[in-house]
Amino acid sequence: MHKKNCWEVKKCGRELGGQKVNELGVCPVAVAEKLDGLNKGKNGGRACWAVGGTMCFGYAQGTFAKKIGDCLLCEFLEQVKQEEGDDWVSTKEILEKLRQ
Repeated sequence: MHKKNCWEVKKCGRELGGQKVNELGVCPVAVAEKLDGLNKGKNGGRACWAVGGTMCFGYAQGTFAKKIGDCLLCEFLEQVKQEEGDDWVSTKEILEKLRQ
């Protein structure tokens, strides 16, 4: 089963080659190669809550510390947790990968 990345679910258009790249730029999640494969996603596509600069609610969210409150309410985060079950890569592990 193909597991969808955030840009496929949220339809932001900021993935590489996306419809809104010229207007809004490429999302940092789409090019977060350190996170490729985590939670079975492409780059940071299934770890977006840990990556700063994502676009949610119509504006850029800023750093992890500033955005995590909104992310914890996001249905996509809950979807990934449920789909991954015991294979879930935690936010702590994702942040450690980003620091490497």
